[in-house]
Amino acid sequence: MPKIRKTKGIYRRGRVYWITFMGLDGKQKYESTGSDLKADAELLLAQRRVDIDQGKEPITRRRDRNYTFSQLAEKYKPFIANQKGAATKSGFISHFEKDFGTLKLNNFNLALVEGWQSRKLSENRPERKKGNGELPPLKPASVNRALACLKHMFTKALDWEMISDDVFKRVRKVKLSPENNRRLRYLSFEESATLLNSCDKHLKPIVAFALNTGCRRGEILGLTWDRVDLKHGFILLDDTKSGKRREIPINATVRAVLQGIVRRLDVPYVFVNPETVKERPPVKEGGKKRPASGRYYDLKKSFATACRKAGIKDFHFHDLRHTFASQLVMNGVDITTVSKLLGHANLTMTLRYAHLAQGHLKSAVDVLSRLSSSHDNLHDKAAV
Repeated sequence: MPKIRKTKGIYRRGRVYWITFMGLDGKQKYESTGSDLKADAELLLAQRRVDIDQGKEPITRRRDRNYTFSQLAEKYKPFIANQKGAATKSGFISHFEKDFGTLKLNNFNLALVEGWQSRKLSENRPERKKGNGELPPLKPASVNRALACLKHMFTKALDWEMISDDVFKRVRKVKLSPENNRRLRYLSFEESATLLNSCDKHLKPIVAFALNTGCRRGEILGLTWDRVDLKHGFILLDDTKSGKRREIPINATVRAVLQGIVRRLDVPYVFVNPETVKERPPVKEGGKKRPASGRYYDLKKSFATACRKAGIKDFHFHDLRHTFASQLVMNGVDITTVSKLLGHANLTMTLRYAHLAQGHLKSAVDVLSRLSSSHDNLHDKAAV
């Protein structure tokens, strides 16, 4: 067995190499390399000695504390407070804390996270409102969004020196589940008209707006009058899912909807919920104008009632966006244009509607038959 060459200032604890050197204050310093390679220890020790020779106090790596998941969560919450989707991420974190709260971060591994993932995909959930019922397991897309949040938490934990690189690598190995996003439910023109006629007074303009713009529910309910330009015929959206600014053309139906709304001076929103409007007007606090209330946040009950009256089943508010895109494609609008109107990040997301253009594609191919027929007629006339 070859004899291991000893180097002054380098030693091992278990499989990991450590270094020791004299600091500028005359005290002995000890530092873990976090590596089982002696070459890494030699390089780090040389760097520390150069710092000392230049009169710099080296910033040594702290020995990893065994933090709990709750400690990571408390540090992560302020970090995401002003991010888009902070409320959703906070919900994920709350669920994580119930499952992992007191667990040490160094104990996280592939089997632990994959076990959590498997349970969420297979186990029924308790129903919160009634308390005694059960809901089906989460769908892969929902679990994937939560898992993406968990992975990012461990990315920040590594940045904040709360975990070692080994723990980070173990968690990042978890793979997302395959998602089935092929649902494509849309209405015909006749069904759309029936749905509109079944809507309550407050809901009808919102549904008509959705059917003619393809906007998402949040984009519609959060729309303010300063984003609407009736003179030039477009709506400018800044707060979109993709984070990119998007212009929505105003057609005749949308113009009629907007012109039919009585604009309130005390509320900035286009579609106002009178039940949530405060009696007192907005006032300035600290030089900033306090935002007015009056926004709709949930239309589930009224929309479900309208669908039931119209005899339309298995239809959600987001399917109005699918209806907008589907009707455009079926009436000959190209996929690229539809993608821009929907504000998709890439064309791949819009290709789910491509099969609806089969009739349009057939008409395009028929052009070749007509051209061929015309060519044959000209050839026959020339022969005569």
